[in-house]
Amino acid sequence: MSLQPESGALKPARDALLDHYERVRRQSVAFCEPLAAEDMVVQSMPDVSPTKWHLAHVSWFFERFVLTPHLSGYQPLDERYDFLFNSYYYTAGQMHSRTRRGLLSRPTVDAVLDYRRHVDAAMHRLIPAADADLRFLIVLGLNHEQQHQELMHTDLKHVLAQNPLKPAYRTDAATPSGETAGSLAWQGFPGGVEEIGASGDAFCFDNELPRHRVWLDDFELATRPVTNRDFRSFVEDGGYQRPELWLSDGWATILAEGWDRPFYWEEDLESHYTLGGPRPVDGEAPACHLSYFEADAYARWAGARLPSEAEWELASRSAGDATSGHFVDSGMLQPRAGNAGDGLRQMFGDVWEWTASPYAPYPGFTPLAGSLGEYNGKFMCSQLVLRGGSCATPADHIRATYRNFFYPSNRWQFTGLRLARSL
Repeated sequence: MSLQPESGALKPARDALLDHYERVRRQSVAFCEPLAAEDMVVQSMPDVSPTKWHLAHVSWFFERFVLTPHLSGYQPLDERYDFLFNSYYYTAGQMHSRTRRGLLSRPTVDAVLDYRRHVDAAMHRLIPAADADLRFLIVLGLNHEQQHQELMHTDLKHVLAQNPLKPAYRTDAATPSGETAGSLAWQGFPGGVEEIGASGDAFCFDNELPRHRVWLDDFELATRPVTNRDFRSFVEDGGYQRPELWLSDGWATILAEGWDRPFYWEEDLESHYTLGGPRPVDGEAPACHLSYFEADAYARWAGARLPSEAEWELASRSAGDATSGHFVDSGMLQPRAGNAGDGLRQMFGDVWEWTASPYAPYPGFTPLAGSLGEYNGKFMCSQLVLRGGSCATPADHIRATYRNFFYPSNRWQFTGLRLARSL
């Protein structure tokens, strides 16, 4: 059975694939250059994984799903790593508890880097002989690694923020752009029958397929994301004390967790923790680290709503180049204000934008065959879809059809919102 989704997969030339492989793998290691080994072993909450674990897991992915079944004579560096660095692929075997990854003092960071080099050497032997199906599998592994590169940033931010010293990952990060967001305006879109989902031969994940028709009523979308200045007004207006604004589960969550402001903001609402260390809150930049509950409450307070993912995808077609936003490539690692102007702005990059759509299969969805079918499909329950990428997303990883997903209470990711209204 072919591994490829029904729309096909990217089939780069073998040399281009090897270059792609080397570039992505270098980016993961380059992320660690400002870190000490002590930074890379901490697990600050169950949703966070140590940097060391991320580096090992993405190598495990290539070893388990690419090298072991496809490279004759391949020998794992250490067979015990198959248990330690499996994440959630139960059809591939048992795994070490997710909540106890921070207890793995061994293998050391140096040993994990040796593991990466072992896997890379084998992949260099395999890639020149890869056929179309195997090339798709390798590209899937590289996109998987880019997802973990984003998690490495967000997880490390959570780790460092627990330290009373509030250390910076990089002191040159998170500097304001100096731009102004401009006033919030609206752009209308006519309803009707539209198509959403991936098409063509470019790489996509299985959850972006199949392309299918949806019905949309007339709607309008805010021309920019909600900014820190906007959200501060919500906080100062007692937004976190007004139960009428909140979904029932959201109200229960803020009472249980004591939320009264966005994650990483200080009580004075003037400063927050960033990967550049403590910084003044830039009122012009998109608000981030908001849960779905906070995004939804803000939208109610503003007399609007969150868009559906179909509305977001349709609108994004008028937003220009998907790689034009502030991505991890900029090195800023914090959402930044964009240029004020006409039309939709900052649809891509800066912050993942919550939608009102549950993460569910598209009509006719078929997961990948075998263990890789666990990659997306089994999480299609109790989560919400986000669109557009963030300041921690690689620019060449995102596209208009990309479906991210998190639980509604999650807020350690770079998540924000854009308002919508029905016409």
